[in-house]
Amino acid sequence: MEVTLNDGRAIPQLGLGLWQTPAGLAAGIVAAALAAGYRHLDTAAVYGNEAGVGQGLAEAGVARQQVFVTTKVWNDAQGYESTLRAARDSLKRLRLDYLDLYLVHWPAPRRGLYVETWRALIALREQGAVKSIGVSNFGAAELERIIGETGVTPAINQIELHPRFQQRALRAFHAAHGVATESWAPLGRGRLLDDPVVAGIAVKHRRTPAQVVIRWHLDEGLIAIPKTVRRERLAENFDVNGFALDDPDRAAIAGLDRANGRIGPDPATAAF
Repeated sequence: MEVTLNDGRAIPQLGLGLWQTPAGLAAGIVAAALAAGYRHLDTAAVYGNEAGVGQGLAEAGVARQQVFVTTKVWNDAQGYESTLRAARDSLKRLRLDYLDLYLVHWPAPRRGLYVETWRALIALREQGAVKSIGVSNFGAAELERIIGETGVTPAINQIELHPRFQQRALRAFHAAHGVATESWAPLGRGRLLDDPVVAGIAVKHRRTPAQVVIRWHLDEGLIAIPKTVRRERLAENFDVNGFALDDPDRAAIAGLDRANGRIGPDPATAAF
């Protein structure tokens, strides 16, 4: 399953998120994920595990061109020259010659540097260090600004998105501008796994709650990067192709959406 981006490149729709994966465990988890069939890895400079991810990639025996690797520039490296340096540092830690996707991790509007940072990502793509470029946690206003000032539309906006916070207005903006939507915290940081609606659908299909929620993301056309450091969960989260949600299932999940369902920081007010 792949999503075609606005630059013509394809990204595997289901990947492994590596947020909160300890540096010492990252290599083993990456190797296990690749052995289980994953071909999309999502990390970030601020996660502190890029070196471990690079080690896992190097030791897994999977051809580089078969793995889609994403990382992100952190807020303290925003700005044109500092972003160029941050990208080089990430490539070195990951032991890679290029990144498949590089993201501006947060708009960090108080810093006032996200347009300069976006210009640096454009330059990195032109240099061949990065294949696709995008952003994370941007709202419509920030997207309009970087598109308007540079003429370059992000391939992806990675945002908090799960059944309790479905972000339909922002997703509609993405669709109108050709921006793919990628879901972080797709399982609501585990809080959805005990939801009675999700649990009921899981029983109906003889699947786990996590599989039901991941299937929902994929059916919605979203890119999803559930995280886990448990190897048995790697296989479980990846095994979502043998069943289909029906209209009543989708309607029930649509009903879980809440205006106050955000779990993580609000990008407009985050103090970093």
